[in-house]
Amino acid sequence: MEEEVPPQRGKKRSIVEISGDNDLGAIYKFKILLPNGTSLGLNLHEHKLSNLLMPLQEFIGLVRTEYFRTRRQPESPGTRQKIMWKSKDIFLVDASENRMKHTVNFRKFEPHKCHILQLNDGSGQSADTFKNMWDLTPDTDLLAELPEEYAFETALADLIDNSLQAVWSNGMSERRLISVDIVEDRISIFDSGPGMDGSDENSIVKWGKMGASLHRSSKAQAIGGKPPYLKCPQQCSLCKKEGKKQKKGKKKIIGITHFMLNNSVVKTLKFNVVNFLQRIFCRHCQPIYEMPLIIYAHACVRRKRDYRKNMRQMREFRWSWEIWDALYCLFEIEFKPFFGMFGYGGPIASMHLGRCALVSSKTKESKKVYTLHLEREALLSSSGSDLTWRTSGGIRNPSEEETEKSPHGSFTKVEIFKPKIERLNVFQLQRKLKDIYFPYIQCDEVCDTGKTNTPVEFQVNGLDLAEIDGGEVGTTNLHSSNGPEFVLQLRFYGNQDNVATKSPGLRSSQEANARLKCVYFPIVEGKENLETILEKLEAEGCGTNENYDTFSRVSIRRLGRLLPDARWSLLPFMEHKLKKGDKGQLLKRCCRRVKCFIDTDAGFNPTPSKTDLAHHNPFTKALKDFGNKPPEKGREINVEILRDGKSLTLLQLEKEYLDWISQMHDLYDEEIDSGEDQPVIVVGSLNKKQLGISSDVVRVHEIIRRKGKSWKRGQKIKVLKGACPGCHKSNVFATLEYILLEGFQGDAGGEARLICRPLSLPDEDGCILAVDDGAASFDCRGSLSLPISVIDSGKCLAVESSEWLFQLEKQRQKAPSTIDILSERHCLELEVDGALPVDAPVHAGQVPPKEIVAVVRPASFVSSSASKNLDQKYIIKDNFASKNLDQKYIIKDNLELSMEVKLMDGTKDTKHIYSKCVTPSSRNGFHGLYIFPLGCKFPQLFQKAGVYTFTVFLKGSSFKSCEKRVLVKALPKVSSWRFSSDIQNTVYSVRAGSCLPPFSIACYDSYENQIPFTSIPEFIIKSNWNGGVLADFDKMKLELSSDNLTLKVKDVLIESSDLDKIRPSYATTLVLCPRDELPSISVACEVNPGPLERAIAQPPVSDNQLLPGCVIEELVLEVSSHIVIILPHDDQFIHTIVLCMLFLPLFMFDAYGNHAREGLEVQFNVDGFCFQDHNGLKRKVDDRGCIDLSGLLRVTTGYGKNVSLSVLSGNKVVFKQELQTEKRELRAASIVPQSCAAGSQLENIVFEIINSKGEVDETVHEEEKHGQFHTLTIMSDSFYLDGSVRFAFRNGRCIIPTIPLPRKQGDFTFLAAHSCHPELSLAVKVSVVEVLKVKQEDVQLQYPNENMLLLQDSPAPRHVENSLVESLMNDEKEIEDDICKIGLFIGDNERKLELLHKQKGDIEQSIEKLQASVEYDSFNNHRGYLSKKESVMRCIEKKDKSAAAFFCNLSREIPFQDPVSQLMKDIVGVVALLATVRINRLGRMLAEYLGEDQMLAVVCRSYEAASKLEKYEWDGKVDREHALYAVAKTFGKPINDRFLVICLENIRPYIGGFQDNDPQRKLNIPNPILPTGEMPPGFLGYAVNMVDLESHHLLTRTTAGHGLRETLFYCLFGELQVYQTREDMKKACFYARHGAVSLDGGIMKGNGVISFGCREPQIWFPVANLESPKNVRILEVIEEKRTSLRLVHNEIGKLTKIINKAQKKLQKKISRCRKLMDRLEPCMKGHYLEYNTNTINSLENSPK
Repeated sequence: MEEEVPPQRGKKRSIVEISGDNDLGAIYKFKILLPNGTSLGLNLHEHKLSNLLMPLQEFIGLVRTEYFRTRRQPESPGTRQKIMWKSKDIFLVDASENRMKHTVNFRKFEPHKCHILQLNDGSGQSADTFKNMWDLTPDTDLLAELPEEYAFETALADLIDNSLQAVWSNGMSERRLISVDIVEDRISIFDSGPGMDGSDENSIVKWGKMGASLHRSSKAQAIGGKPPYLKCPQQCSLCKKEGKKQKKGKKKIIGITHFMLNNSVVKTLKFNVVNFLQRIFCRHCQPIYEMPLIIYAHACVRRKRDYRKNMRQMREFRWSWEIWDALYCLFEIEFKPFFGMFGYGGPIASMHLGRCALVSSKTKESKKVYTLHLEREALLSSSGSDLTWRTSGGIRNPSEEETEKSPHGSFTKVEIFKPKIERLNVFQLQRKLKDIYFPYIQCDEVCDTGKTNTPVEFQVNGLDLAEIDGGEVGTTNLHSSNGPEFVLQLRFYGNQDNVATKSPGLRSSQEANARLKCVYFPIVEGKENLETILEKLEAEGCGTNENYDTFSRVSIRRLGRLLPDARWSLLPFMEHKLKKGDKGQLLKRCCRRVKCFIDTDAGFNPTPSKTDLAHHNPFTKALKDFGNKPPEKGREINVEILRDGKSLTLLQLEKEYLDWISQMHDLYDEEIDSGEDQPVIVVGSLNKKQLGISSDVVRVHEIIRRKGKSWKRGQKIKVLKGACPGCHKSNVFATLEYILLEGFQGDAGGEARLICRPLSLPDEDGCILAVDDGAASFDCRGSLSLPISVIDSGKCLAVESSEWLFQLEKQRQKAPSTIDILSERHCLELEVDGALPVDAPVHAGQVPPKEIVAVVRPASFVSSSASKNLDQKYIIKDNFASKNLDQKYIIKDNLELSMEVKLMDGTKDTKHIYSKCVTPSSRNGFHGLYIFPLGCKFPQLFQKAGVYTFTVFLKGSSFKSCEKRVLVKALPKVSSWRFSSDIQNTVYSVRAGSCLPPFSIACYDSYENQIPFTSIPEFIIKSNWNGGVLADFDKMKLELSSDNLTLKVKDVLIESSDLDKIRPSYATTLVLCPRDELPSISVACEVNPGPLERAIAQPPVSDNQLLPGCVIEELVLEVSSHIVIILPHDDQFIHTIVLCMLFLPLFMFDAYGNHAREGLEVQFNVDGFCFQDHNGLKRKVDDRGCIDLSGLLRVTTGYGKNVSLSVLSGNKVVFKQELQTEKRELRAASIVPQSCAAGSQLENIVFEIINSKGEVDETVHEEEKHGQFHTLTIMSDSFYLDGSVRFAFRNGRCIIPTIPLPRKQGDFTFLAAHSCHPELSLAVKVSVVEVLKVKQEDVQLQYPNENMLLLQDSPAPRHVENSLVESLMNDEKEIEDDICKIGLFIGDNERKLELLHKQKGDIEQSIEKLQASVEYDSFNNHRGYLSKKESVMRCIEKKDKSAAAFFCNLSREIPFQDPVSQLMKDIVGVVALLATVRINRLGRMLAEYLGEDQMLAVVCRSYEAASKLEKYEWDGKVDREHALYAVAKTFGKPINDRFLVICLENIRPYIGGFQDNDPQRKLNIPNPILPTGEMPPGFLGYAVNMVDLESHHLLTRTTAGHGLRETLFYCLFGELQVYQTREDMKKACFYARHGAVSLDGGIMKGNGVISFGCREPQIWFPVANLESPKNVRILEVIEEKRTSLRLVHNEIGKLTKIINKAQKKLQKKISRCRKLMDRLEPCMKGHYLEYNTNTINSLENSPK
């Protein structure tokens, strides 16, 4: 093929770039590698090229011109071999090894990017290294950031960071390898990352050029994400860069989308690109960058980036080029870790490790390996100067080893020659590198499956670090507990003001994130796991020069890389704040078993050496101070705390952390497993607080082995100062008694305690272990309970016997012996006012000393050997004693002394005044002084006379206490008098005319100290209300006691007539007034009137008027002119009798004229009176001195009788009044015949009662209902009149209709007497004449009794027949008498029965009227009813998918005039809403009786209306798309349940009629009647009548005119009866055909069915509100009427039964009489006149 000849040109023009003008269009950049080992750069402008296809010789000429130009420059390289510029075999080779022999096609080169071309001149000579091939001039701003010093491991890790960042972006199918090889003369770091080449975007220059790293600017993107921050956060960084500009450019991107969718390759890549977008971009940016990213991916697949084809389209969317560049960056670092400041320093690190370095790198696209040469001398000579730093480079083929290590074809290898290695331990280096990069070597958090994997393959000298055991991280993880970890997520962010001031616009300075993972390292078998870790690290040669106390509890990783120097102690939140108590000490120990592993993101800055966090960084300070309460103001960094997605406060964090610590301790800690002996197990009955344990079970051992030693019971030990609580002040010497292990053997979390008896504690006060019947108990008593950690810390030592004896002697010498109160001289030396006046007595009022000073003397102190001056050596000091003092006399433990001050006064009683406990203090250079405040607290201490005892002692000590006495005497001058203490608080109670109890008086000084009397004083006793003298001095008896201290006063007679002024309490004050100038004294007293002596009634008695049975309605014994006694007579009028001077107020006086005291019990004697309250004859005087007898006295005697009323005081009559009742007389007003025929009767005899004036007393009137019983009885001993029949008085007169006379001749006397007053009686005597016998032929005479004729005398007696006839007639007479009696009895009872029936009718009519008024009023008050009805409707609406709920909702929403309401035209409603009840219990019982289905039944007018509610399909199923179901769906209330429909037209109505005048149209159903004729007890009515209908429902009628009550409710209830209780219902069960219910829950249905149990119905009848005051009163009256009606019913039943029985008896008598007369008739023929046949009939028909 022939070479292409370039076109000829007339005139050449310069096309080589000379200036940096960027406005000349596209620039083609080339780096030419020449055969002589030099290189040069060539830049060509597009507008200067005549054609994009240039001849090779022309291009070579441009290279030659540039070559000679650079040689003339001073910095140009020296002499090199010649280049054959005009050789015919000259050609160019590009990076893809394509040869260009004739032309250079610029279309194959992308403008603005540097392309490497190698020139071959055909000489056969070629260089591998080209001088000045790479420009590594560093940026000046980065030079200032270079670290000051490097360590070998730090520099090596810096290079490994670059490799790690490179391999992290490899795909899943590509090998991720980092291999480090270290030998004596070379260090090699190889990684299988994407590699580098000579292109601008991926140039190897950027590795060697300081500041050119691609990842320096990505630090801000490495903030946030998911711990341990190995990957980039799932967010789009462009969101914040582009902002709203993205939304504007979205439409432009769509144009490119349409243009490139025609390419099929893009379509195949779309799915993968979209998945990438979901991982990289946020949901706002994903749709914007989707198609540009697809275009870019397409270009990558085709291995070219030729965008010139779309240049015209891309120019139209210039903004998309910015997006394009951003997408390119994102695509290249999709899976790269953002190390932030890590990743810098490749040249610095390599030059620190050796003198020169060789960097070789290859990408998958390039076929050659590009090399970069670095030399330490060149770097040092160029750094900090204006010179450029250019270094050599080259291009070579990859080796077989490199291809084997990186099968995918990309790698980077850094080789360092002449390394500075001195005694390098490769074993330790391997483990240090594993610790640093542990998450990248072994990690379970970057994999979604949660399994441990190896993200990166690390090799050091050919050994995989994942297979290496040991290292601090691996060993630490191995010995942690398997329990849950305490994980926190922290977000640090700065205040907006501070951040804006410091570094505005940088996210890296605004936010940082950290994950804190706390891991618990338990103690196992008494050994801390952290100690085990330190031991293993020391054994591996990886020791850290730390012990258990100084071991680092915090390690930090930044973006997964360990910061080896960041070895912190506990963070503030990890330290236990509560240091007091055993629990606090336990938690404090457990907190030191926690290590916190912190993972941070790039928001935290490292130190320049990259081994720790920057100390002055605000985020570092905030992390180090995390847990302390931040200041309120000036806070620079805020912290957000999250745990398990829940935000926490510091207090909540502390609580949850301590709870986690306690949980870990309980689950995993094993203080000690067992002892060396058989333990005694103690369960319960432990003082856990004293022992410092938490378990209820302990094992008691006597021997254990700890720290390689045996510790036995009885061993003497020394616990060093500060080892544990209780040992802070000094060393503790003690005897080991027992070892306690918590829980059973094998239990985790148990504590171990040492029970020790201190040296100073006696043996008998030590602990006790007792076993009784197999049950063990343990009492610690005075022994100490120490944690076993004192042994582990080495602060518990065994004590030899010599040292023990020495301590015993030392203890004895230190023991306090005596207590002493310092004297006045010693107090003056201390400048203390503390001297007690113990030498001589003092008078009351002496000022006490302000302070009292006591000291404790040691055993060596002897008072005789003590100097007169105060000596410190005889005073036991406290803890802060000077070291220069003699230790012989010093006790270092603080002693607390107590002082008690007591007083023994003249009564010989000891009183406690003051007690105080103080600790030693210092004064004026002296220590161990116990200063008790006295005068400052009790300035009036010595004012009371007596002996004051001051006792200073030490509680619980056996050494002697100190006691001092001070005698205080009273002042000699008398200041006041006072009653003796035995009556000081006594209130005297005395009656006028009696003496006060004896009392004593004493005199006192000004301080109230008692002093003796010098002589007997004179005084008088007055009262405070009038100042009058109550007792005279001359009548009193005065006596002085033997010691003259008290004056005893006797026989003080109290006399006064003015006690009415202090009524009713009679409280006063008696004032004892001395006749000299001494002040008086007083005593509270109660002076009561004396005994009742007399009663006065004024004016004198002049007349008496009393009637029997009258009640004194008003009798108030008060000061008035007269008293009125009201006698009730009837409802219309009341007779008032004025008793002139009769029951006047009785003034009760004592002997001094004082009225009797209120409450005085007075004995009454009455004759002819009685007290109606039945409280007896004793009455009490009221507050006015009178006795109120209103309505209490009733006259019980008869007419004309004497009555009396008397008042007694003891056995003495102080008042008596005798009276007489009015006289009345009974007389016959009609004339009584003197003689009458035998067997006849007296008729219409009138009796009347007259008064003393002969006038008829018309007040005598029979009115039973008012209690006026005035009747007359007729009695006779000679006849059958027994007084059982009574005749009523009417207005003073009584008429006797008939009085039968005996049939025998003689005087007949009968007694007419008042039934209640036997003194009103009258005896009437009538002479009865026998009937004369006549002959038959004599004229027949009529007997006065019209029913009987006179008989004729027989001509001759017939003895036999006469005797028989007389016997029969006597029998007949007796029967007639019986018939008359029975007839009268029946007649009387029938009249009573007629009255009862009339009364019954009146009551029933009254009840009906009252009920009607209540029911009418209920219609006018609907507010309460509506509220209850509304609640029932809401309950119905809760029944979703029911027809009742739908109709309730429909009735609320649709008015009746609406067309849709046509559906409800024939719907009456729901049963539960058609009626109301008056009481809640009734509504619930009726609802339970009907059941919920019937309560929710829908009531229709007819069956035709009901049939319209439901339609059916062809197979009989309900069609839920039509009729009612369709309408319900439109309203959102679908109906799915079955429901009942009641059709009114198809109900058989009740036909029994209605109750009269009832607006509710209640049914006229007869009440049930028992066989006794009574109504069942507890019967309330019928259920059908006990429900009320609303006014509009009362108008609801069927076509036949029937209402709801007689149709619907009679159908539901029938004749269901309602009773008050179950017992009432059971008694009437046989008379309730339709069933019954009771208000207390009983239900009995018909046919013997009874319902048991209980159920609360959800739907019930509403309760109407009848609770107005008017209705309440009417209902009460109705209930009273019903009670009366029941009583009347009972009386009617009784009378009916009696009448029926009497009628049966009468019929028997009449039948017997007929038989007797049938026998008598034949015997009487011929002897007597014929008997009148009408006699029997007359008897039968006679009035009863």
